[in-house]
Amino acid sequence: PSRLSDCRKNPATCTSAMTFRPTSLSVLAAAEPGLRTSQRDGEVKLRIGESGVAAETPLTVNQMFTSAVERFGNFTALSWKEGDQQRSLNYKDYYKACCTAAKSFLKLGLQRFHGVGILGFNSAEWFIADIGAILAGGFAVGIYTTNSPEACQYVAENCKANIIVVENHKQLQKILQVEDKLPHLKAIIQYKDALKEKRPNLYTWEEFMELGRNEPDAPLEAVISSQKPNQCCTLIYTSGTTGQPKGVMLSHDNITWTALSTNNHIRLTNATEAQESVVSYLPLSHIAAQMVDIWLAMKVGGATYFAQPDALKGSLVNTLKEVRPTAFLGVPRVWEKMQEKMKSVGAKSSTVRRKVAAWAKDVGRQTNLTKMNQNGAAGRTPLSYHIAKKLVFKKVRKALGLDRCSKCYTGAAPITKDTLEFFLSLDIPLYELYGMSENTGPHTISLPDAFKLTSCGKEIPGCKTKLHNPDEEGNGEICFWGRHVFMGYLNMPEKTDEALDNGFLYITGRIKELIITAGGENIPPVPIEDAVKEAVPLISNAMLIGDKRKFLSMLLTIKCQVNTNSGIPEDELTPEALEFCRKLGSKATRVSEIAGGRDRVIHAAIQEGINRVNEKATSNAQRIQKWIVLDQDFSINGGELGPTMKLKRPVVLKMYREQIENFYKELPTPTTPDNPLPPK
Repeated sequence: PSRLSDCRKNPATCTSAMTFRPTSLSVLAAAEPGLRTSQRDGEVKLRIGESGVAAETPLTVNQMFTSAVERFGNFTALSWKEGDQQRSLNYKDYYKACCTAAKSFLKLGLQRFHGVGILGFNSAEWFIADIGAILAGGFAVGIYTTNSPEACQYVAENCKANIIVVENHKQLQKILQVEDKLPHLKAIIQYKDALKEKRPNLYTWEEFMELGRNEPDAPLEAVISSQKPNQCCTLIYTSGTTGQPKGVMLSHDNITWTALSTNNHIRLTNATEAQESVVSYLPLSHIAAQMVDIWLAMKVGGATYFAQPDALKGSLVNTLKEVRPTAFLGVPRVWEKMQEKMKSVGAKSSTVRRKVAAWAKDVGRQTNLTKMNQNGAAGRTPLSYHIAKKLVFKKVRKALGLDRCSKCYTGAAPITKDTLEFFLSLDIPLYELYGMSENTGPHTISLPDAFKLTSCGKEIPGCKTKLHNPDEEGNGEICFWGRHVFMGYLNMPEKTDEALDNGFLYITGRIKELIITAGGENIPPVPIEDAVKEAVPLISNAMLIGDKRKFLSMLLTIKCQVNTNSGIPEDELTPEALEFCRKLGSKATRVSEIAGGRDRVIHAAIQEGINRVNEKATSNAQRIQKWIVLDQDFSINGGELGPTMKLKRPVVLKMYREQIENFYKELPTPTTPDNPLPPK
C-alpha cells in the first residue's frame, strides 16, 4: 500500500521522530546540534523536559495532520462561501489536497529548504499551499498583503522562494514587477479570479493542482520520511518596523508542540465530543492567525470558516453572526470598533433602554469582578445577573455573533483597560494573551479561572519565564524558555545570537518603546496614551513623544469614518465623535474642522482631558506639555499601523518629523494661552 495512506494508520512511520537517539558516543559528539541556528538546513536541540507536556514525543507537521485525519476524518475542516453557496472540506479531503499540492510543488521544482511565498487573503488555498509546502520539504512563507513590491522581493529573495502563490491580479502585479530580481523563482500560482494574461510558468489554482494529481507517491513519501521535528518548516517575517524584516525560523516541533501545550492550557474540545469553530480573518503571515486558524483547529478537529476579504472594513460581524464561533481572537482594534459601534447605537436608544442597559452593565461589571477576584470559583450568582443576562447580555452576544463563544481572546497589540471593562460589563470577559513570532505565538494566556484585568495570564504548560536584570520596580527584560522558542533568524547569525542566549529567548522589543527623556527618566508610553484616549473619547490614536527630549509631547488623531474599499481614513467623523462634539456645542462634522486647533471648543476639551491625565502623573517629567491633532487618522495603508493594527512608532516619528520638531523649537511656558500647564 502507498506510504501516504499508511501514514494515516501509523503516523510514526512517516518521519524520524526519535531525533536524538545516537547509536554511539562518537556519533553524539559529532551530531549533537545546538539550541540555535540561522542555517536554512540547520537542526536544533529540542528543549525537551523531564516530565509533563514538555516531555511529549516530538512530532512533525505530517504526523500531527495524519493523527487528525485518523481521529476526525469526516468532520468539516475548512468552510468558505462561494457566492451564496457554503463550500467545505473534511479532514480526509483536506489532507489529500495538501498532498496533491505538495506533489505539484515538487513537480514545479521546489527544492528542499526553499520558500513557497503566499501572498493573499485567508482561504482554503492559503492553508493548502502552506501545508503542501511543508510536506514537500520547503518553507511555508506568508507575505503581508499590504507589502510593496520591494518588500515582497526582500522576503522572496531572503527565503530563496522557488514558487510564489498569489491571491489575485493585484498581488500578481507586485511579483511581476520584481520577478527579474528573483533568481530562484520558478513558478507563480494565482488562486482567485481568472488570469488576465497568459505567461510562461504562471498557473491558475486548478492548473497547479492538476500537475500533481496523477504523480506517483514515492518522491513525496521520500521527502516526508526524511523530515525531522527539529528542522525548519515555516518562516514568519517580522513586520520590520526597525530595519529589514527578520525571518523567524519555526521548526515542526515548535508548531506541533505549541499547538499541543496551548490546547492543554485553554482546554479546547475535541470534535468527537463537540466541534470547535473559528473564523479566519487576521493576516495569516502573522503567527497568531496561523496558530489559531491552522494548527490549534487541526489539533482538536475544529472547523475553520473563512471571512470575506473586507472583514476588517466592516463585514466581519456578518460572518461572526453566520458562523457563531466557539472561540474568537480579536486584535484590540477589532474590539474597540465593536465598542464604538455599540456606543453609537446605544446613544440613539430610548431613555428606558439606555437606563436598562446602564443597570445591566453595572450588574455585569460587579458580578464579573467578584468572579475574577475569586479566581473563577463558583459562588452564588445574584438574581439581578440572571435578569440582566436575559434582558441585555444574551441579545448583545447574539448581535455580535458571539452567543456560542465561550472563549474571547485579545492579543497582538496592547488593549486599553476601558475596552476590557466595557466588555466585562456586558458579560464578555476578554482573555488577554501574550507572545510573539519568536515563541511560535502564545507564551501566556488568561483563563476563565485565572483572569485579571490588564494581565496577560499564565504561561502555557512546559514553558518558563524569568526577568533579566530587573530594576527596583521589578521591570526588566522578559526571557522565555520552552519548546515554543524559535530556531533562529534565517541568514542572520548575529541577530540570532542577540535574541537567544543560553537557550533563553530575550525580549527587548517593548523595552525599545520606553521613552528615556533628556533628564534620564524612563517612561512607558502606552499607559499615558491609553489614559488620554479614555479621558477624551474623541481620540482614535495617541502617540507619546519624548525620547532624548526635555519634555513630553503627543500626536493625536480623531475618530473618523474609514473607506470600506480602500481602508483609508476619511474626513467625516464617526457617529460617536459627532455625539461628543454636539455635547460640547461644537458644530464640527469633519476632522479638517478640528485638526491643528481649528475648533476652539474641541481644542479646549482635549486640553482639559490632558490636564486630567497630567494631574495623575507620578512626576513632572511624565506630563504631556504639547500636543497636536493631525489631519488624518493612522491606518495600515498610511503606514502608521502594522498588519495587526499595532502602532509602528519609528515610522510615525519619520512621517511627522516636522510637527514633532515644532514642539521643541521653543520650550513651553505656563503663560502660553494655547497650552496652559496645570500647577503640580
